[in-house]
Amino acid sequence: MKLTGPFLFILATLMIDAIGVGIVFPIMPDLMDRVGATSTAEGAFWGGVMMSAYAAAMFLFGPVIGSLSDAYGRRPVLIAALVTLTLDYVIMALAETYWLLLVGRILAGMAGATYITATAYIADIAKPEERGAAFGMIGAAFGIGFVLGPALGGLASGWHISAPFWIAAVLSAINVAFGLFILPESLRPENRRPFGKRDLNPFGTIIRAFAIPGLAVPLICIFVFEFANMVYPTLWAFWGREVFEWDGFTIGLTLSAYGVLIAVVQAGILPQLTRRFGDYRTLFVATLAAIIGMIGFGFAGAVWAVVVFLPIAALSDMAPPLMTAFAANRVGEDQQGLVQGVIASLSSVAAVLAPIGLTEVFRSSVDPLGPYLPGAPFLAGAVMILAIVPLILRLRA
Repeated sequence: MKLTGPFLFILATLMIDAIGVGIVFPIMPDLMDRVGATSTAEGAFWGGVMMSAYAAAMFLFGPVIGSLSDAYGRRPVLIAALVTLTLDYVIMALAETYWLLLVGRILAGMAGATYITATAYIADIAKPEERGAAFGMIGAAFGIGFVLGPALGGLASGWHISAPFWIAAVLSAINVAFGLFILPESLRPENRRPFGKRDLNPFGTIIRAFAIPGLAVPLICIFVFEFANMVYPTLWAFWGREVFEWDGFTIGLTLSAYGVLIAVVQAGILPQLTRRFGDYRTLFVATLAAIIGMIGFGFAGAVWAVVVFLPIAALSDMAPPLMTAFAANRVGEDQQGLVQGVIASLSSVAAVLAPIGLTEVFRSSVDPLGPYLPGAPFLAGAVMILAIVPLILRLRA
C-alpha cells in the first residue's frame, strides 16, 4: 500500500495516541503521590482503577463511535476524537485531585475513536488483499509510540510532573491542525448507513456484529488472543522482578526492546510475509510464535531465554492485525466502523478482565504454600491460544 498523505496522517495519529498512553507509565507513582496517595500500594491500586476506567469507557463508547463514523464519515469523527484527546491531556496536566485525573482517563477512553475510526479509515482506502499489511503498519506505529512514550515521559518529568502531558497536548493539537488540512473523507455517501438508537447500546451492537455471517469466528479469535496477550503488559514487570530480580530500569529496557521488535515485525516482516505467503499462512505463523513464546517464558529461568523468546513473542503480534483484516473483509463498506468499534470493545473487555484473572494465577503460582511456577500466567495464555487454533483453521474458508 502506498504511503499517501492521509495514510501517513493515520499512522502519525496512532503513534501520538500510543505516546500518550506510554508517557504515563514512568510517572504514574509520582502522579499518584501528587493527588494524595499515601503509599506505593495505594497508588498502585488507584492507578489500576484508572486503567480499568479507561478500558470501560472504550468498551461502552467504542461501538457507538464506530457506528457514528459509518453514518457521518470518518473525518469529522476522527478530528473530534483528536480534539477530545487534546483536552484530556490538558486536564491531566492541570489535575491536582484524583477524581479529575479519573475524568481525564474516561475522556481518553471515549477518545479511543482515534484507533477505531483510523482503522475503519484504512479499511476504506486499502484493497482487501492489502488490509493485513496496512493494519500491520498500525501495529508498527503503536510499537514506535510505546517506545517513545515512556522515554519522553521519563525525561520530561525531570522538568515538572505535568510536562509530559503538555507535550502530548501540543503534539495532539498539531495533529488536529494537520488533519484539518490534509485528511480527505474516505467513506463515500453511498456506503454510509443511518445511525439509530440501537447503535447507542454497545451490547446490542456487539450481538449484531456476531450475528453477521462469518464474523463471529474472527471476533472470538481476536478476543481470546487479546486476553492471552495481556499477560505481557500486566505481569512482565512482576515476573521479571520475581524470576530475575530486575529493577525498574531493566524492566523498562526490556519493554522498550519489545516495542522496537514489534515495530520491526509490523512494518518490515509482516508485509513481506503476507505478500509471499498470504494472510492465512502468516496468521498461522504468528499463532505458532505466540504459543512458543508463552511456553518459553513460562519455563524461563535464565536471561538468555528472554533474549531467545522475546523476538518470537514479537512475531506473535502479527496475529491481531491479520485477524482484524479477516473481520474487515467479511462485511460491507458501510459496516467497517461498526466492526472496528466492536473489536475495540472486545479488546477493552479483555483489558478489564485479563489483569484480574492473570494476576490471580501469578499470585497462586508464587504462593509459598503451593507449587512455585512464576511463569504460570504465560502457560495459561498459551493454553488459551491453543484452544482457538481450530477456529483459526476455519478462517481459511
